[in-house]
Amino acid sequence: MNRIVFIRHGETDMAGRFCGRSDPVLNPAGVSQVNCLAEQAAMLGIERIYSSDLRRASQTAMAVAQRIGVGAGYLTALREIHFGIWEGLNWQEIEEQFPDEAERWLREFPLHTAPGGESYAEFTARIDAVIAPFLETTAATTTAIVTHRGVMRYALTRFFSISEQEAWEKTAPYCATVVAAVRTRNCEVLS
Repeated sequence: MNRIVFIRHGETDMAGRFCGRSDPVLNPAGVSQVNCLAEQAAMLGIERIYSSDLRRASQTAMAVAQRIGVGAGYLTALREIHFGIWEGLNWQEIEEQFPDEAERWLREFPLHTAPGGESYAEFTARIDAVIAPFLETTAATTTAIVTHRGVMRYALTRFFSISEQEAWEKTAPYCATVVAAVRTRNCEVLS
């Protein structure tokens, strides 16, 4: 059985803000979270690690990789969706500065894109393309994918048939870890 361990990066100083392509480093709380994560990950049998190349994810992946003694590969395709001119803002600031766009985004998401951002269709196509090869591997391996909440939520609902609500809950904490099994013709979330 092929297993994928999805891991969300640690906390940054942009917590609570739209942080897609922004590239902050982990804050002290995030570093502490990642140190705990690395110890827990050592028990999961991870044989290889792939990560978003953004610093919050790559720092998380590096800590896990060093703890378990494997290398990590960095893929731009595992980046979070780009929120355009909303990057770095919280929702209240967006509603104040862009009231019409904010209301339209709420009403029409995923069809409406944040101004200057990546469309949801572009985002999902990118994630489909990067995750599909991991699902096609027939070897019994355990691969960690260190990425962002939006990437994890989409991948879990798209490929592992869990509900939006369950994906939202499972990916909420920084350093959230979700273990998924890939079997012939079906995929399931193990934890």
